Amino acid sequence: MGRGHDSPMIRTLARILLCVSIAALVGCAVPGRIAEPGSGQDSGQGFGANRDTISGSTSPPQGMSRGDWLSRVAACHLLRVGQNLDVAVTDSAVIAAADKYGFRVDAIIERSNQLVVEYGARGPALLAFATESCRQVSEATGMTSTLVRFEPDGTLRTQWLRIDGIEIADGFAEKTIGELRRARAVGLVINSPGGSVFEARRLGRYLRTMGLRTAVDQSCTSACIDVLAGGAERYVTPAAKLGIHQSKVPRRFSSHEGGQLYVADAFLYLREMGIDPDVAIAAASVPNNKILLISLTDALQTGLVTDVIERVE
Repeated sequence: MGRGHDSPMIRTLARILLCVSIAALVGCAVPGRIAEPGSGQDSGQGFGANRDTISGSTSPPQGMSRGDWLSRVAACHLLRVGQNLDVAVTDSAVIAAADKYGFRVDAIIERSNQLVVEYGARGPALLAFATESCRQVSEATGMTSTLVRFEPDGTLRTQWLRIDGIEIADGFAEKTIGELRRARAVGLVINSPGGSVFEARRLGRYLRTMGLRTAVDQSCTSACIDVLAGGAERYVTPAAKLGIHQSKVPRRFSSHEGGQLYVADAFLYLREMGIDPDVAIAAASVPNNKILLISLTDALQTGLVTDVIERVE
């Protein structure tokens, strides 16, 4: 489902990742001078040297040394490992960067180890650096930043969690997050009549942060749309039905002004997810007891959906 990454680069990456222990990624220093991120130090020591790259590779983004850029690619890889406490993962943008810029896989992993030591107890700073790095690497490679998992034999893991026909009620987000983690899923297939907007957006933000994908192959309406919107990549099948309408406004928003704030929250959430927020305005114009079906053409144009696929495996 979606774009595959079956290439010599990813097979090499899988083999090396699966040989690295958790201990190596959370505290083992590597000999050699460390260039601080943004320092521009890449004069043959640490991670700017030619030993870390393949000759003839693309130059890094303007204003960035190879050492700086390798640090950012490594930080993005480290983010996915840290989020999942699993060395058999990485980010699709890291794979694309290794290929485009010619970074050796062992150099990416080695630099990840150094970043952990370099930042030490400054976990929040490392998290911020890694999150921004994933955004930069994704932009530079044109590859959406998504979670990539490997099976023990080095093949890509394609397991998705499926939820069909369940209303989004209190506790839904926490329960689904737990199931996604236990299943080591790379995405969520969601078919739901909707329910709690709060729970849907909480889950949607988790999905986006973790680089997980979403898909619909039956029907997703009301608050379910907010879950779909959270996917780093968002798929539907040709027969899928996507529907929007006014949400039931909670009592705390029962005033006219409160209702406007509720619509504004929907607008801001979709904009946060990189989706045309006019979808929220359209939803606000449809009574709660009716459903406006979104055509697949409109879903693609607004960014609510990133691709139409034949089936969800």
